[in-house]
Amino acid sequence: MGGVLGKGNSPKASSPETKLEAKILETMRRRESEGCSMKSFNSIILKFPKIDESFRKCKAIFERFDEDGNGSIDPQELTRCFRKLEINFTDEEVKDLFDACDINDDMGIKFNEFIVLLCLVYLLKEDPSALHAKSRMGIPDLEATFETLVDTFVFLDKNKDGYVSKNEMVAAINETTKGERSSGRIAMKRFEEMDWDKNGMVNFKEFLFAFTRWVGIEDIEDEGEENV
Repeated sequence: MGGVLGKGNSPKASSPETKLEAKILETMRRRESEGCSMKSFNSIILKFPKIDESFRKCKAIFERFDEDGNGSIDPQELTRCFRKLEINFTDEEVKDLFDACDINDDMGIKFNEFIVLLCLVYLLKEDPSALHAKSRMGIPDLEATFETLVDTFVFLDKNKDGYVSKNEMVAAINETTKGERSSGRIAMKRFEEMDWDKNGMVNFKEFLFAFTRWVGIEDIEDEGEENV
């Protein structure tokens, strides 16, 4: 996934470490109490082509933020772009967003990490500043895609505590592939791809990073590199 895990760096812990992450957890639990439209893991997979198409549209937004065109958004670029778009996040909120998405601590947000940042802004849309940011960044056109991502996480999180456990992932896969011997192995593979800090629990942010790889974000990144 864009080399995020290929450098030997330890991913960040999934427990809420900042006000932002605590707010994300709280918001996700509230969304889970409302239920979701997903009925099976297969129904999610069938949406991959449409999600991939939407992610490609995010590339133009990413390139606006990546002012020097080096394929990575640094903290200063993120802050400047928020200011230009009149997005009224505080310095602390911008820093928290950057830190939350810079999962390998290399002080740069790659395209796959930027997708996660956009989705987090979408999730927090009830916050006045996030609502304004959503509008200015062009996220309204992507709402259906981000809603699918939220719905998918809600479907996986059977006990609605804001985290997906190994047992919940197995249960979700088994609902689709009942009776197939491989279903448990598939579930475990998917779960391991999500659980980067290996604590047995997956939060929404970890899920998003894994999802971008499932859909094929690396292909979009490779295309971008070929066009440089």
